[in-house]
Amino acid sequence: MGKRVFLTVLDSMGIGEMPDAHLWGDEGSNTLGAIRNHPAFSCPNLERLGLFHIEGVGGGVGAPEGCYARMREASMGKDTTIGHWEIAGIVSPKPLPTYPNGFPEEVLRRFEALTGRGVLCNKPYSGTDVIRDYGEEHLKTGKLIVYTSADSVFQIAAHEDLVPVETLYRYCEQARALLQGEHGVGRVIARPFAGEHPFRRTPKRHDYSLLPPSPSMATVLAEQGYATVSVGKIYDIFAGQGFSEGHPTVSNEDGMEKWLSVMDRDFEGLCFVNLVDFDMTYGHRNNVEGYARAMTTFDTGLSRVLERLGEDDLLIITADHGCDPSTPSTDHSREYTPMLAYGKKLKAGVNLGTRESFADIGATVLQWFGLPTGAISGKGFLKEILQ
Repeated sequence: MGKRVFLTVLDSMGIGEMPDAHLWGDEGSNTLGAIRNHPAFSCPNLERLGLFHIEGVGGGVGAPEGCYARMREASMGKDTTIGHWEIAGIVSPKPLPTYPNGFPEEVLRRFEALTGRGVLCNKPYSGTDVIRDYGEEHLKTGKLIVYTSADSVFQIAAHEDLVPVETLYRYCEQARALLQGEHGVGRVIARPFAGEHPFRRTPKRHDYSLLPPSPSMATVLAEQGYATVSVGKIYDIFAGQGFSEGHPTVSNEDGMEKWLSVMDRDFEGLCFVNLVDFDMTYGHRNNVEGYARAMTTFDTGLSRVLERLGEDDLLIITADHGCDPSTPSTDHSREYTPMLAYGKKLKAGVNLGTRESFADIGATVLQWFGLPTGAISGKGFLKEILQ
């Protein structure tokens, strides 16, 4: 078995506001701080790796077994796409466009001309609320429910009985082709739903991402012949670029099982995992207890990951932004993120301080495989943590 990296994103697990949080209306946000004192929160494995020793987190006891850092986001954004791109070595100097007042009329008219269907809503909306409020009108009129969020997204909801899922996917592909340049949103998202009022969303969501603007650690690895495995929505976030295979997931638990099954395989390369429930199910819904329980469940599953790590394996755990469930906002928050690195060839307890970019992770992944890092952003830290 060759060298392997297991890079896992705990989606939205921020660890405190960044210095520019006021520019985003996120003063005081601290996702980990909001959940760590809840009785449902118990993360002994993350604690053992050094989570509470990270600068600004506090509360660490004993000698950490992992290496740890606080990661600053260099990109101008706080969304999923920009955060993951930066982890993989792509820094975005400009934020992706967002639409707090809905999409411009000219965009909607062109979309309607492409699909032959009208549009309902056109506002930032919760995905469950939007089908509650517009689902019946959608069924009566045949118009598509188009909505956005604080993220750079163009979301299309449609009832599976009225618009077959494959047709909805085609509409999303048409929207993706339309939304480029000035209106190049990070993701176009298919949001199928079913049943009668109250309607329910189905697990057939599909994301259509903007193509990454430059090489990532995954494209560099793929060009050198390494396996690049995606678990969760990683494949979609990168529009498939650089990934040899993708394994969609329906929950954190499903993601953990698929991650573990990849660990049991003999391969050389990267397994990049996203666990989205923290963000989607708990952060955006301001569910402190649910977020705390989900972290406890992850930490329990992490025991199985640690048992399976081989001699030449590197485990990195991080996040892509914050989503503090205790603030009035239901949006992402501009926060530092944690970085925990662990492996049998790593030193224990190395404090890497505060890093200037998430991209340092991508550069370190390339260093693990002995590859040059010049094609991507970031300063690798492998020499500092390797025995």
